[in-house]
Amino acid sequence: MADSRIILGVDPGTTVMGFGVIKVSGNKLNCLQLNELKLSKYESHYVRLGHIYTRTAELIETHKPDEMALEAPFFGKNVQSMLKLGRAQGVAIAAGIAHDLTVFEYSPRKIKMAITGSGNASKEQVAKMLQQLTGLKTLPKNLDATDGLAAAVCHYFNPAQQTEKSYSGWSSFVKQQEHRIKK
Repeated sequence: MADSRIILGVDPGTTVMGFGVIKVSGNKLNCLQLNELKLSKYESHYVRLGHIYTRTAELIETHKPDEMALEAPFFGKNVQSMLKLGRAQGVAIAAGIAHDLTVFEYSPRKIKMAITGSGNASKEQVAKMLQQLTGLKTLPKNLDATDGLAAAVCHYFNPAQQTEKSYSGWSSFVKQQEHRIKK
């Protein structure tokens, strides 16, 4: 790993997308940006997806991250909600891949475990621990922003994942899936 790197963390959602950008220098974490994109004001799901793509691309162009970490949607009972969340995640991933980023995905439980030591931690517990880890002076009202930051910090704490399933483009995906290609 390099001495210094930037990680973009995204918690894609259809009403709110949380995001955080950290800079890692040695063992020190510094939060460069923490915010959310409110999408509930747009009625069209497709317009929301467009805003997710555009905002993710803007964050990448502004901060020039080395990697991108996303929170994977949890599996719920409502198939329509899961489909919409999957689309939101896919659009964020597409923005990362279009900008040649390597993209990593973490389950909500794995993120909570990496940050607090408990996979059952509350959003408030995760936010408080992130405040200590990154030196944030105040926490945002809406904790969707800290969910995005948590994905980035989780990625930093999981170096083993960084050699596992990740794709930096179609050629990378195909290379890692050669066993599935019929010749």
